[in-house]
Amino acid sequence: MKAVVRRRSKETRVEASVKLNGRGKSDVRTGVRFLDHMIDSFSAHSLVDVKIRAKGDLGHHTVEDVALTLGKALKEALGSRTGIVRFGYSIVPMDDTLALAAVDLVKRPYSSVDLKIERAMLEDAPREDLEHFFSSMATALEATLHVKILDGRNDHHKFEAAVKAFALSFRAAIQADPRRREKPPSSKGMM
Repeated sequence: MKAVVRRRSKETRVEASVKLNGRGKSDVRTGVRFLDHMIDSFSAHSLVDVKIRAKGDLGHHTVEDVALTLGKALKEALGSRTGIVRFGYSIVPMDDTLALAAVDLVKRPYSSVDLKIERAMLEDAPREDLEHFFSSMATALEATLHVKILDGRNDHHKFEAAVKAFALSFRAAIQADPRRREKPPSSKGMM
């Protein structure tokens, strides 16, 4: 239920540690303040403890590699995924925004993301980097992820509601299913 993953390239150095059965504690320092805020929010609502340290040459590389490293840490902490619920979904209202997220921890990466963000920048992060965050996360986590904004006007709220909806979906999907215990949550007999 714990994992530490390091990713080093010519562009970035990232270390992420997670504890799935945590309390939602976070200690995140990526150099991108808005990303730090969003990962703190993910941690608080998923109840996954998250610690991340990242340094990168460009914001784009940092956001992408943080998503890949965090996703891989979550994947490793999940192990074989035996005995979990597997599916999770959530609809989150936040001020003017309504976000939907659904996750399947099936070990088949796919993402469909429609955040309806209009501004080019959200605080200190480009829109395209933040949108790419979810697809990078789904790839590294080996999960199917759908995130949609159903309504909203404020772009900051749209992205934050999307992160909270993903966090709640992930929290639901990783719960132990006492009726499965040692069985994978799949009719195929494997994930």
